[in-house]
Amino acid sequence: MLERCAWVNLDPRYIDYHDHEWGVPEYDGKTLFEKLCLDGQQAGLSWFTILCKIPAYRAAFAGFEPGLIARFDERDVARLMQDSGIVRNRLKIQSVINNARVYLAMEEDGIDFGTWLWDFVGGEPVVNRWSCPEQVPITTPASDAMAKALKQRGFSFVGSTTCYAFMQATGMVNDHLLGCHCHPDNVNC
Repeated sequence: MLERCAWVNLDPRYIDYHDHEWGVPEYDGKTLFEKLCLDGQQAGLSWFTILCKIPAYRAAFAGFEPGLIARFDERDVARLMQDSGIVRNRLKIQSVINNARVYLAMEEDGIDFGTWLWDFVGGEPVVNRWSCPEQVPITTPASDAMAKALKQRGFSFVGSTTCYAFMQATGMVNDHLLGCHCHPDNVNC
């Protein structure tokens, strides 16, 4: 049996996420926008809760197309508050709409969202070599800086802990444990 990071449960969706998505570098701005919004939805919840709801989130939020989400209004918020497939938290719903507008404003200013985010790790994945889960931080100076910069731009639900989880999920930081078959030193993923 393959060894995986300690946080993975036995659900096939979680195993697939761990083995094929978490820690894999993602550079596309729109995909990073979706992942940042989903990590914001996790605040106060387990990632597995959000992972199971991703299809419903994509349906509810127009495939995370920022140009479409930015046009959502209070009627859309009311509709989404009735959608049992997503987390029905008004502030979290409004944050996705707000974040789409901020994303588009950055795009209008000629800022490539993916490049801008990756600059917080120097454009290359940070590969850590942790041997046990207790060594893995929940924030770093890079996640602190990313959270501060995102907030200054107007993004919401982007605290340092959320940003670090986002950095791990998108491969900006690779925190697979040394014993995990997905750690780059093992190259079995």
